[in-house]
Amino acid sequence: MRFLFIAAGSAATVFGLAPLATAVRNAGHEVFMAANDNVMGSVAGVGLPGVPVSAVPLLDFITKDRTGAPVAVPQGMAEGVRYTGTWFARMAVAQLERLLAFTAHRPPDVVVGGTLCYAAPLLAAQFGIPWVRHAWDAIDATGADAGAQEELAAELGALGLGGLPRPDLFVDVCPPGIRPPHAAEARLMRWIPVTTQRPLEPWLYAKDSGRPRICLTAGSRVTQDAAEGTAFLADMVKALSLPGVELLVAAPDDVAQGLRAAFPGIRAGWMPLDVLAPSCDLVVHHGGGTTALTGLRSGVPQLIFPQGAFSVRGAQALVDYGAALALDPQQAAPATVTEAALDLLHSPRYRARAGELSRDIARLPAPPDLVGALTAL
Repeated sequence: MRFLFIAAGSAATVFGLAPLATAVRNAGHEVFMAANDNVMGSVAGVGLPGVPVSAVPLLDFITKDRTGAPVAVPQGMAEGVRYTGTWFARMAVAQLERLLAFTAHRPPDVVVGGTLCYAAPLLAAQFGIPWVRHAWDAIDATGADAGAQEELAAELGALGLGGLPRPDLFVDVCPPGIRPPHAAEARLMRWIPVTTQRPLEPWLYAKDSGRPRICLTAGSRVTQDAAEGTAFLADMVKALSLPGVELLVAAPDDVAQGLRAAFPGIRAGWMPLDVLAPSCDLVVHHGGGTTALTGLRSGVPQLIFPQGAFSVRGAQALVDYGAALALDPQQAAPATVTEAALDLLHSPRYRARAGELSRDIARLPAPPDLVGALTAL
């Protein structure tokens, strides 16, 4: 069978789909992964054939309409969630031309799209084939569908559809302990962290001291807005450079170079989080879904500075469960950040709750266990 997995414009979306895509390929099927041009390196890095489908910068979809005119980004929670659906829908439209060109000579048998990949149902409807919605984080994103449906009214109408078609299968990676009771019916799958690797040094997988270890990262957001991401990391370094604590900053090497110049002696650079996380006592991050799940898989408490409606929602689920604390990135004073970090490091209740979610994840079926459900479609 031939499978087409469709990611988006950030490396995290590629990494989220990679375990199942690899399992399908290893079962003997033909697998391709489509994604925006800027993350083709990440697709190649996970060893899958990559199909570049849009050269438009990610921020353009967020801040501009289809004509290129600026649009105001809503600030409220409900409005922000709905708006996220509209800009992901604009991305889907931008991806469709190249997707249709790629599939014209031989359509796939199944299309698998990431959480907010609206190109997947459009393409599946075009060819009359099944499509799978694959969560790439632990956040219920269905609230964005209304905005996407409104943005895609013309495209859906041309396909004879009155709305977004329901997926033939939903694969969810959310641990049961924080999965909302209203979440859609799904096949649950174990979260397997994937990232770009580097030659390992001993300090990456084992502490070189008896001190508590904090990992600070802004994920792939640094590459989307380098100035904002670098400023966030610099502010956090100031607040988290604590006596008796080892601080590691996981960031792209170009960003890390500037941090090392500003903070001599700091250890900063590209660090594969799947390798690093098990040796950490705390992960401090921007609210990215793949970062949060990777920390949870290792049972590590988290200090989260969510940016955007979905990040706020995901962070709150971990806070409510007792595995994390969250602070407003625009309002958190350095002393508040320091206090929260020390609380997370020294209060065993956070690690206990994070450990429960880690065991939740470990009990779920692995990606190879779901291949049969996909081929049955």
